[in-house]
Amino acid sequence: MMAKSQKELAYLEDLFIAPDWGERFSSLLDAHLELPKEGEALYLAPGAGGHAIALQERAGEKLRFFGVEENGYSVALARAKAEALKQRIEFLEGPLQQLAAETNRFDLVIGNGSLLGTERVPEVFGEMVRTTAPGGMVALMLPTASSFGEFFSVYWEALHNCGLVDHEADVEDLITALPAVSDIRELAEREGLEKVDTWLEREEFRYDSGEEFLRSPLVSDFLLQTWLAFLPEKRHGRVSSEIIRIIDEERHEAEFALTVKATLMTGRKSGSH
Repeated sequence: MMAKSQKELAYLEDLFIAPDWGERFSSLLDAHLELPKEGEALYLAPGAGGHAIALQERAGEKLRFFGVEENGYSVALARAKAEALKQRIEFLEGPLQQLAAETNRFDLVIGNGSLLGTERVPEVFGEMVRTTAPGGMVALMLPTASSFGEFFSVYWEALHNCGLVDHEADVEDLITALPAVSDIRELAEREGLEKVDTWLEREEFRYDSGEEFLRSPLVSDFLLQTWLAFLPEKRHGRVSSEIIRIIDEERHEAEFALTVKATLMTGRKSGSH
C-alpha cells in the first residue's frame, strides 16, 4: 500500500485518528493525571493539537502548554486551532528524540506514544525525563503487550498461506516488541522517576468486514505501514487480500475486533536531579 504524504497524514490524523484512537488514550490521561497549578507543560506528538489545546483550556492561564510535533502540517493545523480558540499554547516542529528544550524546564511533560514505533520509546522517554523539572511529573501513553493479538494471528496465517514462511518470525517480533506494563515501569525507574503508577484500559475497534478493517485510515495509513514494513512491496497486495479473506471467513457475519491495551504511565522526577 502506498504511503500517504505528510500533509495527507496530518489531515487523516486530525479527522479520523484523534477522535477515535487518540480519544481512547487521552481520556485515560484525563481521568488519572492532575495538572500542575502553574508553570510550563510540554506535550510531545500532539498531532493536530486537539487534546493539548483542551488541556490548556482546562489548566487556565497560570500553566502554559507547549507542543512538539514531527509532522509540520500537523503543527500548522494545531496553530490554526489554537488561534481560533484564542488559546496561548505554542506548537513547534521538531524531532522527539532530540528536543530543543533545555534540561529541567517543564513542570509536566506528556508523551503521546500511541503511534510511536516501539523502538523509539526509550530514547523519546529519556528526553521527556531530561526536560522535566525536578519534582515535575512525566506521563506516557502507549499500547502495551497483547495489543493487536487478533490481527497478528490472522497475519501469521496469511503469510503461511502465501508461502512466506520466512517472515512468520517477523510477526513474532512485532508481538514481542510491544512492551509489557512491567517493562514501562522498569524504564521509568531506570530513568530515576519516583511514585510510578500505571493504568490500563482494554479498548476494542470493531469492523464489519476484512475490507473495512484493512482500508480504515487507522490501519491502512498508520498501523499497517509498520506491520507490512518487512515484506517486499510486491507481496503487499497478495498478503492484504489473504488477510481480508481470512477475516471474512472466520468472523461468520460477526464484527472483527481489534483489541488494544491502552496504557498510561506516570511518575515524578526526583527533586535531587
